[in-house]
Amino acid sequence: MALQNIGAGNSDDAFYRYKMPKMVTKIEGRGNGIKTNIVNMVDVAKALARPPSYTTKYFGCELGAQSKFDEKTGVSLVNGSHDTAKLAGLLEIFIKKYVQCYGCGNPETEVLITKTQMVQLKCAACGFISDVDMRDKLTSFILKNPPEQKKSKDKKALRRAEKERLKEGEAADEEVKKVKSKKKGKEVKPTSSPPADVADADDDNIQWQTDTSAEAARQRVQEQLSAVTADMVMLLDEAVEAKTKTKAPHQILVEKVKEDLEKGVGPDVMMSALTGTRKENVNAVYEGLFDGVEKGFAKVVVKRRKYLAAVVADGEEGQMMLLGAVEEYCGKVKNPVAVKEVALVLKALYDADVVEEEYVVKWYEEGLKGGNKDSVIWRNAKPFVEWLQSAESESE
Repeated sequence: MALQNIGAGNSDDAFYRYKMPKMVTKIEGRGNGIKTNIVNMVDVAKALARPPSYTTKYFGCELGAQSKFDEKTGVSLVNGSHDTAKLAGLLEIFIKKYVQCYGCGNPETEVLITKTQMVQLKCAACGFISDVDMRDKLTSFILKNPPEQKKSKDKKALRRAEKERLKEGEAADEEVKKVKSKKKGKEVKPTSSPPADVADADDDNIQWQTDTSAEAARQRVQEQLSAVTADMVMLLDEAVEAKTKTKAPHQILVEKVKEDLEKGVGPDVMMSALTGTRKENVNAVYEGLFDGVEKGFAKVVVKRRKYLAAVVADGEEGQMMLLGAVEEYCGKVKNPVAVKEVALVLKALYDADVVEEEYVVKWYEEGLKGGNKDSVIWRNAKPFVEWLQSAESESE
């Protein structure tokens, strides 16, 4: 049976691992009783991990015709005579709406029905949850005929994860309380000054005399000029020091990257112009590429892939440094969306052949054992890493 890639956008990818059989149809009957039989609907639906009744019902809704799927015989029928090409086009729309992840485009998703009767798709690769448009007619059919739920995950593991989240929240609250208590504890101590009567008594006992000679006058002028010059030098030094403090070396590198991006400088020239260490340059390039981005970080990876590819030109060391830059950026950036979309970013880097599977897994495992093991980034990256490991076991 001929196979094709799942999703119209992946039709030209020869190495795409998600495939489905090409649709085969057969016209049966004649006159008012003519029907279109989708011969291999069971195989197509199995490849999409969706019940064949969903695809059959979708065809009927879109064509305005009666449709029926027989669970016992596996026969899928749609009233009327319909071309295979037309049905294949409708199937592509079904895949886009009810199979592919809205975040990364991966077809390995699971249909969920919420307590509020909303249909969602949960991606096994990036963990993104897509909200299906409830105005579509098929959603009513799905709510009445929900898919078979997979076995629930280990309850102990779920409870353990919940406890870890609570601990992280309590730790954050404690840090905020400590900062507030430190601010309240700081008091400004007044400087002591001698009593007024003592100061006045001292002033009364002092006799002031001024040397009015020409030599003494010249000396006083010289001292005044020296004092003014010293003050000017001090002010200049303070200004330089303040300017240096406001711009850290890392910030200077990031600004250089941003300037080169605006000028359209190529990736190789940009990397060679940076003056920091290799790790500092990689961190600066990653931060400069994502500066000002509030959401859609995976799209930026695709758009500026050539710059990220230049970072990992030397293989393993460059890939590990780039993954470390992702971790550092998520740790310092104030935008929570960057941490939330880390799985999407990793998948985009993986799909663009910037990072390889073994180094992503290695970076993840080292991160769980390191000093930053309690970071939220590992929890958000976990679905993608597990998907990589499961894909590898399937291929073996």
